[in-house]
Amino acid sequence: MAGRECPMRKICETLLSLLDRGEDAVLATIVAEEGSSPRGTGAQMLVSREGLAAGTIGGGAAEGAALELAERLLAEQRSALQSFRLRHDPKARENPVCGGDISVLLQFIGHEDRDWRDVTAALLARREARKQSWLVLRTDGGAPALLDKRGCVLAGVAEGISCAPASRALLENGLFLLPLSPGERAVIFGGGHCSRALAPLLETVGFRVTVFDDRPEFVTKERFPTAETLIAGDYLRISGYLTLTAADYVVVMTNGHQHDYEVEEQVLRGPLAYIGVIGSRTKTAYVNRRLREAGVPEEALRRVHSPIGTAIGAVTPEEIAVSIAGEMILERSRLRKEGEAHPCRPL
Repeated sequence: MAGRECPMRKICETLLSLLDRGEDAVLATIVAEEGSSPRGTGAQMLVSREGLAAGTIGGGAAEGAALELAERLLAEQRSALQSFRLRHDPKARENPVCGGDISVLLQFIGHEDRDWRDVTAALLARREARKQSWLVLRTDGGAPALLDKRGCVLAGVAEGISCAPASRALLENGLFLLPLSPGERAVIFGGGHCSRALAPLLETVGFRVTVFDDRPEFVTKERFPTAETLIAGDYLRISGYLTLTAADYVVVMTNGHQHDYEVEEQVLRGPLAYIGVIGSRTKTAYVNRRLREAGVPEEALRRVHSPIGTAIGAVTPEEIAVSIAGEMILERSRLRKEGEAHPCRPL
């Protein structure tokens, strides 16, 4: 379960693993915030008897206190809704200075809890199917539910749910509704050194990675163990292997100017969330000239981030990967803010 950039798949997989081993857990979720905080509403962490198992609600003193409380709740087999102060307190030994407060729901999950097992399994399945879901948590520690976009219950307990899904988290009438995105897809064209450094980094920040190369030996599970999809295909027939959408993030770093041109000439014909192309300004000017000659609109060319990445003086493949990931995170944050809707409406 995850809000915003929390590692949804990791938390779900870890929870199922704990339940399979007969271990209880506590899922801590920020359900409200006031002022500034390191993580926002919807951030989550999973706690086992050995401590933090996955995720984070921001670190620091507040997370430390939440971990201590979670350990007590595990021993007592109960849930709790607790506020944590992040404002300066001269009497406190540790003084957070974020200037806000957070309310955290700490949900006890027993190892025999069938509702939680069903909800977690259903969420993972919908993530693999690229379908958005909404997790419903009850502030009294009751059974969870998983909804689809129409508000239909996919798993868990439907009793008392009176809100339709919305695009942002909402706390209302003892229910916390958390939208869960399957994660934006990043399609990397080219399986070279920079791609190998970038793919696992993007996965850790919530992107679902596809790698496309015309050389089969460059798109193997050994080279890209964390990638969701690997495609060995013809750069001249991209649509024969995958369909790009306006929600996709495209990174072009093939092994030559010609392949870059072939990829860009196709993908720039439709809308994308982001497109970045590696290479020098000289290379970019050369490819852009050919793209104009091929009839690619000037407006489409202006959408291309090239040279790709934030300007951090990156040189090595690992540094270049960080600069690219940073630019993609920034663009994703901007698009998410633009896409925020109004609070959910009553059914």
